[in-house]
Amino acid sequence: MDGRLPSGMLVTALLRRMNDSGGMGMVLAKGDPQGGGILVIVIEADRRERVLERGIGPDGKTALIDSTPANDILSYWQRRRARDPDLWVVELDGAAAERFTAETILQH
Repeated sequence: MDGRLPSGMLVTALLRRMNDSGGMGMVLAKGDPQGGGILVIVIEADRRERVLERGIGPDGKTALIDSTPANDILSYWQRRRARDPDLWVVELDGAAAERFTAETILQH
C-alpha cells in the first residue's frame, strides 16, 4: 500500500471544494473507486479548456501535468477512457480549479 487516498475519495473532495467555492464540478466518467487515474478538465475564465493529471515531473517527483491536446478535448478524453476504463474524468469550472486540483490530488 502506498498511503494514497482512494481515487473516489479524492474526486469527491475535489468536487466539494470546487462547489463550495462557488464554482462547478462534475464527473464526466466514473473510474475505479480505489486506484483509478484522475484526468481533470479545467475551464479557464476565458472558457478555454485544459487537461491536467497526476504524473511524474522532470525532477522525478509527482506533479500536475498539463496534457491538453492540440485539438478536440472531448475526443481525447473519450479515447483515453476507452483504453483505461478505470480512469476518472472530472470537469471543473471556477477561478481556483487548477489550484484545488493541485492541492487535492498532489497532496494525497
